[in-house]
Amino acid sequence: MKLLILASLLGLSLAQFNPNTKDGKTAIVHLFEWRWADIAAECERYLGPNGFGGVQISPPSESIVVTNPWHPWWQRYQPIGYNLCSRSGNEDELRDMITRCNNVGVNIYVDAVVNHMCGAGGGSGTHSSCGSYFNANNKDFPTVPFSNYDFNDGKCNTGSGNIENYQDVNQVRNCRLVGLLDLALEKDYVRGKVADYMNKLIDMGVAGFRVDACKHMWPGDLSVLYGMLHNLNTKWFSSGSRPFIFQEVIDLGGEPITSNEYYGIGRVTEFKYGAKLGNIIRKWNGEKLSYVKNWGEGWGFMPSDKALVFVDNHDNQRGHGAGGASILTFWDARLYKMAVGFMLAHPYGFTRVMSSYRWDRNFVNGQDQNDWIGPPSYEPFSNWWDNGSNQIAFSRGSRGFIVFNNDDWDLSVSLSTGLPGGTYCDVISGQKENGRCTGKQVDVGGDGKATIRISNQEEDPFIAIHADSKL
Repeated sequence: MKLLILASLLGLSLAQFNPNTKDGKTAIVHLFEWRWADIAAECERYLGPNGFGGVQISPPSESIVVTNPWHPWWQRYQPIGYNLCSRSGNEDELRDMITRCNNVGVNIYVDAVVNHMCGAGGGSGTHSSCGSYFNANNKDFPTVPFSNYDFNDGKCNTGSGNIENYQDVNQVRNCRLVGLLDLALEKDYVRGKVADYMNKLIDMGVAGFRVDACKHMWPGDLSVLYGMLHNLNTKWFSSGSRPFIFQEVIDLGGEPITSNEYYGIGRVTEFKYGAKLGNIIRKWNGEKLSYVKNWGEGWGFMPSDKALVFVDNHDNQRGHGAGGASILTFWDARLYKMAVGFMLAHPYGFTRVMSSYRWDRNFVNGQDQNDWIGPPSYEPFSNWWDNGSNQIAFSRGSRGFIVFNNDDWDLSVSLSTGLPGGTYCDVISGQKENGRCTGKQVDVGGDGKATIRISNQEEDPFIAIHADSKL
């Protein structure tokens, strides 16, 4: 009987290395912070026809909403529950995206944040992506529900409750990662709630998971969790197919926790890959492309059939995570494209391409002060104005400005737009076309102010301008 159980568990484990891609496709793309509706369209328009096997999506679970700084990207890595509404869209939009991508042969892999909930300093209230109540101060997350009994605080041996020494295995796995409330995954109840969340996504049609922060969870606990997961939905996958598991374990050497502790339960992210490849393509330290003839295990990487490889990811793209300055990103476009081309052409590992977004960098002492910036919708709500009745105006940072007149009289007022000086085309009455405005135009002064006039008799009694409508 014990041999049968062992064989069964071994079979489940081995199956978790299979990405379940259609037609033997060998690459996926991380559409970081993309909206579900946009991913669905991208699967149909580009990814399916061009041979991509799947998409890694950002965490779909309900997370804390942070306004200082303004909606940073990392708020999605601070869950307060497992409801499926996020900055990318609601549950219906997620389900539609999964269906549409599967229908064109593109798998969906979910970034699963199950090591922790939000930060201990997250406060209390309904400032979450679904509007659900939570209280981080007393570890109360009623939508799951989790309570103070479901966290590892009693097992942490540091005064702060946070990881203070990465050479101490118990600290790394039982204490809080940068203040995030650490779930006690060895408890059956906690595992059950996490498995329920992941199984709901499997039943909706996802093909697997990128499991966040695995170094901070005991491999034995993860093995039990993975064994609780459903087989994949037979509408799109063959009967008995298991979810593909690839685990985030940052291992550049020098720490007691190593990647090979996780080889038996799923693939593992090979962070050495991007760090070494960056050095080679940059020609740093005398490295040459000719040296990659034995690329892969010959460079001290994990076995190819255990590795998930990438040039950069959402963390080290911003100077976090692992790899340091050698990591190539879209900021080094010429070199980056060569690195990605090499990765896609070479047989080592299962490959993941990165698709992110640009932000305005601000370096102080070598550190980008804007590394927190979320996707383009991060622009703050500002420059509010109203007349106490039915005329209002507001801006979205320095990117856009809108004015409404729903009163029974005309509007004529000088307002702060938040935009740089210049002439802008109103995109309600027309657009910018061939260097001119087909509708109204708005002149913004050097002080960011503009005189706005809107008659109450107009068919569209509002005006909107934005950065790209400037002449």
